[in-house]
Amino acid sequence: MSSLAPRRARSVDPQLLGWAAFMLVGGILALYSASAILADKEHGDAFFYLKRQGLFAAAGTLVMAALMRVSYQRLREWIWLLLPLTALALVAVLFAPKIGGARRWLHLGPFGLQPAEFAKLTVLLFLADYLDRKRSRLQNAVQGLVVPWGVVGLLLGLILLEPDLGTPVLIFAVTLGVLFVGGARVRYVVGAVLAALPLAAWQLWAYPYRRARLLSFLDPFADASGTGYQLSQSLLAVGSGGWFGKGPGLSDVKLLYLPAPHTDFIYPVLCEELGVLGGLSVLGLFAWFLSRGLSIARRAPDLYGTLLAAGVTFLVSLQAFFNMAMSLGLIPTKGLPLPFISYGGSSLLVTMAATGILLNISRHAAELPRR
Repeated sequence: MSSLAPRRARSVDPQLLGWAAFMLVGGILALYSASAILADKEHGDAFFYLKRQGLFAAAGTLVMAALMRVSYQRLREWIWLLLPLTALALVAVLFAPKIGGARRWLHLGPFGLQPAEFAKLTVLLFLADYLDRKRSRLQNAVQGLVVPWGVVGLLLGLILLEPDLGTPVLIFAVTLGVLFVGGARVRYVVGAVLAALPLAAWQLWAYPYRRARLLSFLDPFADASGTGYQLSQSLLAVGSGGWFGKGPGLSDVKLLYLPAPHTDFIYPVLCEELGVLGGLSVLGLFAWFLSRGLSIARRAPDLYGTLLAAGVTFLVSLQAFFNMAMSLGLIPTKGLPLPFISYGGSSLLVTMAATGILLNISRHAAELPRR
């Protein structure tokens, strides 16, 4: 374990903190707009989803505030406890009741938690710690390829059994990025991609609903009332918003045309209400986060901080870009929420925890440029 002590802490990056606050408040408002009609129909309370998300937002704020203050180096002390706990939770969820054809939630009273969401942070913490400790041995096939992919692969395999393909694809992509930043051989990274391609192809073809999603992605309007319904409605919503949108709260697609407009497909609702310019603004906000996060990673005082900051940045920004690309028909449909905006307590908690870690690292990083 690295004994390198971070330089004297300053205040957190104010621009990143302001970004997080803006995204949280804006996300709550967007969620209410997208969910009110559905919530009233399903639960007789237009504020049903807003109130539940608000509770997780409050909990997430506390978690983010705590992680901003506790030195990120202390997080390494927890990784060997978090790894088995995460694996056990992923095993336990396989015995939970199916919801929507999948087992992804562990229920605690009226709330459900998704272990796969928390596995994202566990993977990041493990990789940052492992690659920092083994930095001189990463050119070795066992240390640089077999061990990290063995641990990450175990968690990904358990998530695939739920079944869930979107989260493993995201974690796989983030792992590739962290390994590259950590100094693993490029051929190991390329080899991992080549080895994963047959598995991904089999996962796509083994489940009929995934085959249908893939075919509808290729031509969503060929069966616009069947398998292509969700994507075709999403594309129509984005197109109908024009440049400036119909106005906040005036989306038509959320009038029960688009299934679950408050979760994975909330971006089309935003585009319909705020227009192309609004949709590009959301994209720009996540692009800014990517740039700012990588800047913090470059200026971190040690390799562990660099890897952790880069991993958090990849996780949040890639998930956002995957979600928006899915809504626009640029990639096949996956069950990935839009960070800070889509409904989902586990996702919001993990996103805010990850942002808190990045803010913590910014306290110890070299002076960041003003923009």
